[in-house]
Amino acid sequence: MNKILALLLAGLAGLAGSAGSAGAAEPAPNLPPAEIVARVLAAHPTVQAAGSQIQVEEANRQRLEAGPYEWSIRLGGQQRKAYPSTGPNERFNEWNAAIERPLRLPGKSSLDGELGAAGVALAETARGDARHETSRNLLKSWFVWLKENASATQWSEQVALLEKQSKAVQRRQQLGDAARLEAIQSEAALAQAAAQQAQAQARQRTAGEDLSRRFPGLPLVAPRSIAEPVPIAGDANEWINAILEHNHELGVARGEVQRAQILAGRSGRDRVPDPTFGLHVARERGGEDQIVGAYINIPLPGGARRATANAALAQADVAGRQEAATLQRITAEAAALYHTASAAHASWQSSRSAAERLGQAADLTARAYQLGEGSLNDLLAARRLANEAQLATRLLQLEALELRYRLLLDTHQLWDLDEDTPAGE
Repeated sequence: MNKILALLLAGLAGLAGSAGSAGAAEPAPNLPPAEIVARVLAAHPTVQAAGSQIQVEEANRQRLEAGPYEWSIRLGGQQRKAYPSTGPNERFNEWNAAIERPLRLPGKSSLDGELGAAGVALAETARGDARHETSRNLLKSWFVWLKENASATQWSEQVALLEKQSKAVQRRQQLGDAARLEAIQSEAALAQAAAQQAQAQARQRTAGEDLSRRFPGLPLVAPRSIAEPVPIAGDANEWINAILEHNHELGVARGEVQRAQILAGRSGRDRVPDPTFGLHVARERGGEDQIVGAYINIPLPGGARRATANAALAQADVAGRQEAATLQRITAEAAALYHTASAAHASWQSSRSAAERLGQAADLTARAYQLGEGSLNDLLAARRLANEAQLATRLLQLEALELRYRLLLDTHQLWDLDEDTPAGE
């Protein structure tokens, strides 16, 4: 019997655990599904253009590895006339041919290969940066739409409440329990709220249209509720380091430094010109003279080569300083984002507390007005303050969610930003 009870308890515990996991909160509430976001990002023209740039750099790498030098052939013909002092004049048809090719000196070919590989790596990082920036824009546009939805919903609720209030005042007026002035005041408050509702709905449609045109294929399904923001865990340094570790813009700056350094080294090697080797044959004096030879052509370096090498060194120094400036800016932006996100959660909690109290005050004022112990002006003012507080709370709630998601996005914890999903899937 004890064994049977133990098995039953274990089974119930397993069912409870499975039910708990099934009812667990989604990891990113109020956001579109991650798989749809992946397809939308992969199909975005900016991301696709960055992907095509990789093909450009692949071809450029092949060009650098092959080198700019090619075989060339020279052909020539001439007619020789001889006027010897003794004997008749002579005329000969002669020709010559040569084949030649410049050769890269040792060390230059490997640097060209490194330069091409650096360009490909930089293009791949730039594609990640384009995908990241596009996802940032998507997140921002999505929350603009959510905020306009929240605003339209809040004003719709306010209009419904004021319509009910206006009908009650009109009924009291018919019964002689309210003055005509109160009916006018209630109708005016309702008209003002209806105007705000119309404006909010217009902004909602505009935001939805903008979002759907910027990111086709993204389903515009308004959430039934707004999730409660989660406090930001961890200190500022942890988040800043995580953002720097996954920041593509900083990776692009570092890639530019690496490529500039390789280019500087390659330009330094070019201060010694590449020689040209060739073979030539000739037939002179109508075939009496057959000539076979070899030659080498070595350009004499001048000031232009030295200036080019110096410019490449200076450009590498510029890239290094730009990397430092990029690191400084991204660090400051990451710190500001962390502190703003942390403060947003506290602001939302304070606003929610204020909205709850103002809502209670409005309900008490409405109760007092029903009992004839208050004026309609007081009730309308209380309703207006409560509505403004509730609207501010909803917007701050979405703001806190957006800032937290922005932190997760910049640390690659929100969406998969490292792999592309084919647009046709």
